[in-house]
Amino acid sequence: MNRINQKLQENKKLLSIYFTAGYPNINNTVSIIQDLEKNGVDMIEIGLPFSDPLADGPTIQASSTQALQNGMTTEVLFNQLKDIRRTVSIPLIIMGYFNPMFQYGVEAFCKKCQEIGIDGLIIPDLPVDVYHDEYQAIFEKYGLINVFLITPQTSDERIRYIDSISNGFIYMVSSASTTGAQSGFGDEQTQYFKRIADMNLSNPQIIGFGISNNETFTQATQYAKGAIIGSAFVKHVTNEGVNSIDKFVDSILN
Repeated sequence: MNRINQKLQENKKLLSIYFTAGYPNINNTVSIIQDLEKNGVDMIEIGLPFSDPLADGPTIQASSTQALQNGMTTEVLFNQLKDIRRTVSIPLIIMGYFNPMFQYGVEAFCKKCQEIGIDGLIIPDLPVDVYHDEYQAIFEKYGLINVFLITPQTSDERIRYIDSISNGFIYMVSSASTTGAQSGFGDEQTQYFKRIADMNLSNPQIIGFGISNNETFTQATQYAKGAIIGSAFVKHVTNEGVNSIDKFVDSILN
């Protein structure tokens, strides 16, 4: 069974952390993953930096730009992760845009992911229909879960279609804006969380965008299986460096 599915079966609310590979320094990737697992994070999204990250807010965009300047590429990332499964057992997901994967070759990319022990992919700009028609068979051949995003604007019909072709979790974007931390969720977002929960989808949902502290983590996980934190963690690493990851995780969970 895929590690993502195993993790989703655990009787707890899940914390997933996103960080940009190759940031703040090119060689931080593996140590950040190891530290996150050691401090109780359930799942990790490894951001593959891209020069035109449309869904990302300014914090993650800036980290992507720096990571690219540091020399991060798809090849470098795969090389850094080649022995990751010797030390890390939690699910690892690569989050990135489709262009670098397409340039690498979709099948070659998926094959490499399987070899190093990546469990899934999140590709915000790969349309669901295109994935379903052209790439699903390749992903499944290499045991990869493709995670789709839904927003408050996604129709119920579309959500049910996404649910029908998903086999892990659905990434529930908390608002229609780009990524970024918020202080709390308003009524509109809470109504949206409730609406999706009431749909009784077959795949659990994990909420991302706007989760930055214990309050927003607790609010989000009232209605979903877990929450994803990206910008707030990248900001923490920018301001505090990579040696106080334990403090950050502790501030979310306790």
